[in-house]
Amino acid sequence: MSKPSVYVTRLIPQENIDALRERFDVEVNAEDRALSPAELIEKVRGRSAVVSLLTDNITGEVLDAAGPQCRIFANYAVGYNNFDLAAATQRNVILTNTPGVLDDATATHTFTLLLAVARRIAEADKFVRAGEWKGWAPMFFVGLDVDGRTLGIAGLGRIGKNVARKARGFNMRIIYNDARRDTAFEAESGAKFVDKETLVREADFLTLHVPLTPETRHYIGATELKNMKATAVLINASRGPVVDEKALVVALREKWIFGAGLDVFENEPALEPGLTELDNVIVVPHVASATPATRVEMGKIVVTNINKVLSGLPPDTCVNPEVLRR
Repeated sequence: MSKPSVYVTRLIPQENIDALRERFDVEVNAEDRALSPAELIEKVRGRSAVVSLLTDNITGEVLDAAGPQCRIFANYAVGYNNFDLAAATQRNVILTNTPGVLDDATATHTFTLLLAVARRIAEADKFVRAGEWKGWAPMFFVGLDVDGRTLGIAGLGRIGKNVARKARGFNMRIIYNDARRDTAFEAESGAKFVDKETLVREADFLTLHVPLTPETRHYIGATELKNMKATAVLINASRGPVVDEKALVVALREKWIFGAGLDVFENEPALEPGLTELDNVIVVPHVASATPATRVEMGKIVVTNINKVLSGLPPDTCVNPEVLRR
């Protein structure tokens, strides 16, 4: 009897691939690149399960190509804005993600960007490498203080709370905005719930941890950037489109704000023209969760979800639970 067929759209840790191969016939995209829509449609045909990434747009057409025997698309990511949830639910396909295991790595990365922008690390490194440093000077690359300043957190989920806990080590005042107020966390951390306008206006450092939804697209645009302090720093390690990148380029160029740190971009992998020409922004290629342990733990969730679904059991992290109730 042949094993169920699983397709993995891009290379993930070998440990996770080996675990899948213990029970399934597994094919992995041999090229380290995102598949084109046509390639994706061709590769998922006849599969029992698919391991997808954020770079894969899982549409109704892709789901139809996979066929009615395909029970699960397991996203190797916590985000799932690449899924057409309605199309999957209509076709009784289970969609899963990998929440929780990347919280520490992403929160640490957020703080790494915050500190690097505040202390102008990328600028200073570039200056030294170019052979321009001739000796110490008291006003050289003067940055921003972090200790005791106000941290604004947009989106107080697992990652947002993790960032807030790290901020306590810097004795920061913490304000936040979220769809729901969390009084228990306020009591634990001293964080204060504020409206979005207050968050933008008062934050010395504003970090974004909201999911990408129609309501959060361009959560930060020209209006918000103009209302931020001229000494403020914006950090985005959530989803690129929550920031209007065109407006951000203008804000950085015209010094509406001090600087920005970006791990994600509005039209990845393309960047808004002019962004890389600016010294007051740090840009890195969507690597917030890129630690060995985190990558393996993400894969373990994927493997567990596929094992369970193909054994007739509900997965651990379903993002369209309506399918499970049928």
